[in-house]
Amino acid sequence: MTGGLDVPGVPERAVLDGGLSISRLVCGLWQVADMEKDGDTLDPERAADALEAYARAGFDTFDMADHYGSAEFVAGRLLARQPTAFRPVALTKWCPEPGPMTPHVVRRGVEERLTRLGVERIDLLQFHWWTFSHPAWLDALHEMDRLRQEGLIGALGVTNFDAAHLRVALADGIRLATNQVSFSLLDRRAAGELSALCRERGVRLLAYGTLCGGFLSERWLGRPEPAGIGDWSRSKYKRFIDVAGGWAAFQEILAAAAAIAARHGVSVSNVATRWVLDHASVAAAIIGARIGESEHRSDNLGVFGFALDEQDLADLEAAFAASLPIPGDCGDEYRRPPYLTASGDLSHHISRLPPVYTAEPVPGSPGRWRVSTGSVWEPMAGYSRALRVNGMIRVSGTTATHGADRVVAPGDAGAQTTYILDKIEAAIAALGGRMEDVVRTRIYLEDGSDWEQVSRAHGRVFGDIRPANTMVAAGGLIGEYAVEIEAEAELVDAEPVAAEPGEAEPVGHRGGGPS
Repeated sequence: MTGGLDVPGVPERAVLDGGLSISRLVCGLWQVADMEKDGDTLDPERAADALEAYARAGFDTFDMADHYGSAEFVAGRLLARQPTAFRPVALTKWCPEPGPMTPHVVRRGVEERLTRLGVERIDLLQFHWWTFSHPAWLDALHEMDRLRQEGLIGALGVTNFDAAHLRVALADGIRLATNQVSFSLLDRRAAGELSALCRERGVRLLAYGTLCGGFLSERWLGRPEPAGIGDWSRSKYKRFIDVAGGWAAFQEILAAAAAIAARHGVSVSNVATRWVLDHASVAAAIIGARIGESEHRSDNLGVFGFALDEQDLADLEAAFAASLPIPGDCGDEYRRPPYLTASGDLSHHISRLPPVYTAEPVPGSPGRWRVSTGSVWEPMAGYSRALRVNGMIRVSGTTATHGADRVVAPGDAGAQTTYILDKIEAAIAALGGRMEDVVRTRIYLEDGSDWEQVSRAHGRVFGDIRPANTMVAAGGLIGEYAVEIEAEAELVDAEPVAAEPGEAEPVGHRGGGPS
């Protein structure tokens, strides 16, 4: 077991899968990137001094990522100072660009984390993936799980996974300890389906954004709406406030938290954090540690000195009614509009991600383009995954086949549906379309009793699009497949696809890559 001196007056602790003990208040180092955004790197020894002060006060768990500036190097200097038995706990993330996740690529990513931290094993390594329509995320997680068994990783987690894709990973046999997601009085998405799944499967949530970049504090109560925010973190959570109903709705929540704080003699931040920690699925809340500035260790300890009562919870629920739900599921803010990130609109980044499949012209058939996904069945049976004729795209019956012939999530029809729809999305995108262009889907079930979980997975994708749909309890699907889905998409006013003689120009903005 790593970390966790038994010292009075320090944060509560949680034990994750595999026996890793962490503070229930984790010091987040994302602000290192903000502090270094002008090109000046923190002095690693002086920065490690600041982290050591947190560790000595019991805040001995630090969360970072490959892209948080020099945070991993700073944490590495801290870890090098401490005796092995009582050294701080380092949680980091690997956030690769989508592409082939071969064993070599994954090992190289993990070894880079080990080198930067200066350790032989990463306490908790968390994985982020930008677009689930690229299926290599499963390859990466399976390889990371093998490295966990090899001893290079203590515990394996994910970050910004919605409930549907967390379920796919778990149903596919990946052992996950945590999922790090946004969770606060303002962003309550994680309290629903995701928390229920985590309780069922033993996955713990690491909650970030709990203080909304510092907005959930007395400082902002009754204050006018700010303008011209330069801080990355605060800019991000101002976007959350805007889509949750605006400044007035946020002030309702802040006022309710302030009244509760006054009753208990604690701070607004304490109330906001306690509310998140009281959810059974939550292992810890991540509080920003801006090295050398705004250190609130004494105040943060107030979180563990009181309990929210029924009246407190009722008052918060009443305040929530003034706000709007954050759109989508957990992590959607990184993958689709409205983009609620420190950088704002990420559509330019998403559009530049490596493509999944390649569209190719059908020989001897002008105006026809096709997509293959690497399944062994496509060439054997002589069909394409998807075919575009002018403005019409037809997608063949698609199963949860990963790569050539591996069945994903055997026995879980809902998880298979999620994987299938991602695969259909990638095939349609390769032909220049979007899921919004889908006009019909047909679903074939092995077992009719799976209708509800399959319908819910279909509804998560098509709830606003509402194509025509047929569902049939067909039975007799080959192998371990619980569901098969076909789709049709119509590109309104689509330009005809044309290629110069002897050339094959890909359709749309996506082409090549592994299935």
